[in-house]
Amino acid sequence: MKVKAEIAADLELSGRYEQLYIMLLDAIPSSVLLIDQNMRIVSANRNFLEKGLRTLSNTIGYKLEDVFPTIILDQMDITKRIRQVIEKNQPSKGERMTYRAPGVPIRIYYYSILPFTWHGRVEGAVLLMDDVTEQVRLSEEVQRVERHLASIVESASDLILSMDKKGMILTWNAAAERLSGYSAAAVRDRSFTEFCIDEDRQDIRNILSRIDSSSYAQTKECPLRTSKGASIPVSWAFSPMKDSNNQTAGVVAVGRDLTEKRKFETELHQSQKYAALGVMAGGIAHEIRNPLAICSSSAQFLLEEESIPEFRRECADKIHKGIQRTSLIIENLLKYSHPSTTTRKTLVNLASLIRETQTLVAYHANILKIEITATFPQEPVMVTGVATLLQQVFMNLFLNAINAMPSGGRMGITVERVNSEVRIQVTDTGCGISPREIGKVFDPFYTTSIVGQGTGLGLSLCYSIVKQHQGTITVESAEGRGSVFTLLLPARFGGSES
Repeated sequence: MKVKAEIAADLELSGRYEQLYIMLLDAIPSSVLLIDQNMRIVSANRNFLEKGLRTLSNTIGYKLEDVFPTIILDQMDITKRIRQVIEKNQPSKGERMTYRAPGVPIRIYYYSILPFTWHGRVEGAVLLMDDVTEQVRLSEEVQRVERHLASIVESASDLILSMDKKGMILTWNAAAERLSGYSAAAVRDRSFTEFCIDEDRQDIRNILSRIDSSSYAQTKECPLRTSKGASIPVSWAFSPMKDSNNQTAGVVAVGRDLTEKRKFETELHQSQKYAALGVMAGGIAHEIRNPLAICSSSAQFLLEEESIPEFRRECADKIHKGIQRTSLIIENLLKYSHPSTTTRKTLVNLASLIRETQTLVAYHANILKIEITATFPQEPVMVTGVATLLQQVFMNLFLNAINAMPSGGRMGITVERVNSEVRIQVTDTGCGISPREIGKVFDPFYTTSIVGQGTGLGLSLCYSIVKQHQGTITVESAEGRGSVFTLLLPARFGGSES
């Protein structure tokens, strides 16, 4: 009775182990087949049966060719591989296999074969198959996207390159190769600043040092050095390159060749000059003709022997003033073409300068019945600047106001200190400026005057001079109600007048 009980216990324990073995196989996410030396399937787990739409009854005890399609066995030569594993007692390296069970879409498996031994003797082989269909699909999709992105980068006409955070070049697209003359292999692991001109290198280093904390692209125009030693104008945009953790891993730089743009701008500027000649010719001719006519008449009087000395002196004086007037017209034109940048700046008493300029236009304003009022602060108002250039600004503004009131009116001049600046306002009660034209008044060669009476250089010249003095100039106007020009210049405290 005791022996029977022990046998029963052993059988129960054996059955339990067999059940645990089956549960273990079914828990494995891979498909598992145990194959004996006769190429018959001894065991198959749940994963294989479900993927192949099979049951234990039509799988266990069947040969491989009864379970797998013949074309699979022939193409992959699985039977031969299993025999080699059993004979040599060595596992086979993994291979990829495409398998399609009846009524099931094609699946891709990665399989490997391992020898199965019992008491030191090879009993068969274990075929392990992992379904990698989704991984392969995702991998192919990633590769397709990578190829697509690479194609975009290589097909772009702009320069596209990537760098690490230190500015060492990682990638360099075809446009960069074509424009610079350097191949991608030649520039890899070299600093981007090597290909910049000397004066821009520090600015580029500063941009790269800030790229980690920047959430937007930083732009800079920086010429690119070519392999032939030339420099090509390029507009760059530097953007942080983020990794999967949203950390800055490097820098992406996109550059646009400005050569054609610069050429177009030069041609446009040249064409504007030619177009302006027609506008300027009438006005310049008219302005110069008057003083020349006075000079000519005075010279003729001087040729008369019987003229008295006082009259001769008067004629000489008119000739002198006429030449000065003609010279001033030409000088104003040259100042616009080449604004002064080297003239030494000094302290200028702004109120005194404006009063002097006011006296120069007083006679002209009086003829047109224009009343001029001026308000100045009691204490001196000092600015740093070039007195002759600033006087030219006020002269142009005053004449602009006077010309806007051909039938009379009022011109106001106000000077006041506002914190660390001086505000000068020139107002008139003239015809005003229409809303569609007010944005153009500081453009070169723009004028609302009758052809022959103005060239449009005055206000644009004012704008240029004020900018040289670190100031601003704006205008407010309404048609039929006059205009207000406002200047703001940095004030200076103390010092002597120029």
